[in-house]
Amino acid sequence: MPVREDRESKRKKPRRRHSRNREYAIVSWMFVLMFAGLIAYVIYFNTFESENFINSPYNTRQDTFSDRVVRGRIISSDGEVLAKTDVYDDGTEQRSYPYSNYFAHAVGFDSNGKSGLESEANFQLLTSHQFFLDQLKNELFGNKNMGDDVVTSLSASLQMAAYNSLGDRRGGIIAIEPSTGRILAMVSKPDFDPNTIAYNWDYLINDENDSSLLNRATNGAYPPGSTFKLVTALDYYRQHGTLEGYNYTCEGTITMQEHTIHCYANSVHGQENLYSAFANSCNCAFADIGVSLGGESLKTTAEDLLFNKKLPFSAYKSSTFSLNASSPVPLVMQTAIGQGNTLVSPAHMALITCAVANGGTIMKPTLIDKVVSADGETVSVTKPQTAGRMMTNEEAGVLQSLMKAVVDYGTASALSGRSYTVAGKTGSAEFDENGSSHSWFIGYSNVDDPDLVLAIIVENGGTGSESAVPIAAQMFDTYYSQYW
Repeated sequence: MPVREDRESKRKKPRRRHSRNREYAIVSWMFVLMFAGLIAYVIYFNTFESENFINSPYNTRQDTFSDRVVRGRIISSDGEVLAKTDVYDDGTEQRSYPYSNYFAHAVGFDSNGKSGLESEANFQLLTSHQFFLDQLKNELFGNKNMGDDVVTSLSASLQMAAYNSLGDRRGGIIAIEPSTGRILAMVSKPDFDPNTIAYNWDYLINDENDSSLLNRATNGAYPPGSTFKLVTALDYYRQHGTLEGYNYTCEGTITMQEHTIHCYANSVHGQENLYSAFANSCNCAFADIGVSLGGESLKTTAEDLLFNKKLPFSAYKSSTFSLNASSPVPLVMQTAIGQGNTLVSPAHMALITCAVANGGTIMKPTLIDKVVSADGETVSVTKPQTAGRMMTNEEAGVLQSLMKAVVDYGTASALSGRSYTVAGKTGSAEFDENGSSHSWFIGYSNVDDPDLVLAIIVENGGTGSESAVPIAAQMFDTYYSQYW
């Protein structure tokens, strides 16, 4: 018996050894696969993602590039130098801005932190694509290479027209090419001189009255006033499938549940259809329309137009809208005419206007046209990208007809009869108990084949036709003077 047991135990031993070998093999293959996966990820990261990671504004590694690269220039689309680095004989460098305040918020600054394009294009400005032999020579002699230049979409002439037309008033202006998303002008006031940002820093960050560092064009939060009637009109069309059939007799005021809304200056518009109510910016008619639509329906349409949503540009502030099915009638009345709790930026209203002008589609807004090396060679070109669809082509066509009526015989008729055509909407957004209002205009030129979208707000500027429309006229005139 012991001999037999001995033989059986000897037979079993190879099986245990074989089992152990298989376990070792599995573990070994697991490590091999993990190592291969790690190598694959490193290759992928270095090939496709490393530049995006380094280009993040939160990555402080970019700042170390300045030890060996002279920061490149920022140039307007019409060839004007907006920012450059002056290098002195002793090797010291100073960032300078030839247009000082004109491009303050769009171009930004490069001391005490970064803002605007100085932040967005930081990686490109601190990257050099000079001829490699020149780079090698600079490295050997301890000299810095020249960083790439960033050519923006900003037009110096249009930017100056916007800046000068706003004057010493507070507000924000943005101009966008609707077919591409290229931002041609961006102005915010009060402003600052980026050449003296370090010297004035303490004052600027503690000045609560002016908030000069705030880019009002992209991050200002204002009641939209009557420009919001685009949303109300779109919701009406979606519910009814037509704008025909609506009739209202305006007597200058409307009262529901003991809440009264007035038309501007208590104007009595009389018998109106939806087109004339929109052209005349009749508050009474649109309060009536809003109540018939209901808070939930207005909310759905507003959110289709990106209220309460992230906007397709990192620097843009999201707009807020608060109606729902249980909202009280007075709040619905106020919201339908652009008051209530709704807040929006000029940039967001520009995007909505771009959607109307562009058949419902919005393009991703961009500030950079291309990146060029110090030798003049093109490094990269920004291609237009679709950012989404806000409405159907048919719906955009309906809103186009409404906005055209505003210029043809409504509150923006000062823009009619020019060498170019315009469609738009004015707005007067009340912001205090005394009835003081911000002045709004949104619109686009060349209505059959839109060229330029504008969104303008003048704080405490009164009605849209008083302050914002004259600014729009100067900007449209400047734009077309370059081509005609």
